[in-house]
Amino acid sequence: MSLPALLIALANGSAIAEPSLQDVLRAVNSGLEVRQSAQAERSAEAEVTSADHAPLPTLSGKLSQIDLQNGLGPGDPLGRKRMDKSIGIDWTWERGDKRLHRTRAAERALAATRADTVETALQQMLVAQGLYFDWLGARERVRLMRDTAAVAQEAARAANRRRDAGDLSAQDALRVEIDSERVAADLQLATVDLERAELALSTFVRRQDLVVARSSAVIWPNLPEPRGDSATAAPTPPLQARGDVRAAQARVEAARASVDGALALRKLDPTWGLSFDHYPGVSNRLVELRVQIPLPLGYNYQGEISRAQSELSQAELVAERTLRDARIEQDRLAAEARSNRERVRQFREQIAPRASTVLKQAEFAFARGAIPLTDLLDARRTHRSTQLDALAAQLDAAKAETALLLRTRPEVLITASP
Repeated sequence: MSLPALLIALANGSAIAEPSLQDVLRAVNSGLEVRQSAQAERSAEAEVTSADHAPLPTLSGKLSQIDLQNGLGPGDPLGRKRMDKSIGIDWTWERGDKRLHRTRAAERALAATRADTVETALQQMLVAQGLYFDWLGARERVRLMRDTAAVAQEAARAANRRRDAGDLSAQDALRVEIDSERVAADLQLATVDLERAELALSTFVRRQDLVVARSSAVIWPNLPEPRGDSATAAPTPPLQARGDVRAAQARVEAARASVDGALALRKLDPTWGLSFDHYPGVSNRLVELRVQIPLPLGYNYQGEISRAQSELSQAELVAERTLRDARIEQDRLAAEARSNRERVRQFREQIAPRASTVLKQAEFAFARGAIPLTDLLDARRTHRSTQLDALAAQLDAAKAETALLLRTRPEVLITASP
């Protein structure tokens, strides 16, 4: 980053320190996906309100016994004219705890939606942590390639001086220069990759903060140590505590409530009615009582019951598959974490030190004419590729460890101090 841009960032109060892993994970809650899932919760809450009420009463009014042949007679239309005026109210009595089952199904659906929000947030955290480590890796790759490019340029200048002094052939000097140009091209490619990583991570944090952090040293997050197998280690949370598993189980319970509601349809719901009538010349106070009962002739809600039972079977299969996939994923994450941890250890303790030793020996031997230039260039390329491979192993291990922690102990990442 240029000096004027840094000065402008400081004048605006921007911090040079790079965003931490905790900052990125916490920013997920304000993302579009999580907010959209939260709106689905509001819709599910409204469904509970809609389900938890009895049938509304119906108010009705009518005019009847209107004599078109002899006329209505004189007088006030509402008081003395000969027509039967009636006002009444009807109300359906739900039997079989239909309201209870309907409300229970809506509440279980709401619980599933809330669990979906938790799972959506965690899925976004898994994406965010991958993008975050890709960004750190891209910055570290640029730093490694910049240092390598500086060494390669100095080697090219030294080779040209030796060529001019007659101590090195023109062909060997050209080889050194070509190797330096290849390193410069790799540095340019690493810079492009860094810009891509910044664009991808800007979904969760401001890109200005990422650009400002380019010039600072890469700070790798201190991840908690993996749990041991000792009896004092806290137990791993059960798979049933995962958001996706809880959502699937809640949908099973909602489907069971829907089956109970469908079976309750076989208990017929009578509709009770009461009317007050007024008919001049006969009586000013007439009362009508009525009841309506549906007759299930040839049909006893078999379709609704069969559909609800089928949806219950589907929900149970989905819950079983979700639990199976959760178990497989957790085992896979644990295996990947162990494997990548061992890979990093091998690079740190064995491969990288040996590559550095080989390069130093090659530089020493070439300076004394003991090996040809080709061997020296091979040693440099081996050392460079070993550094990049070690960085890739470190990235894979960090991603695997973080993913496992998010699935088992997310609180230690989200609440930990940066």
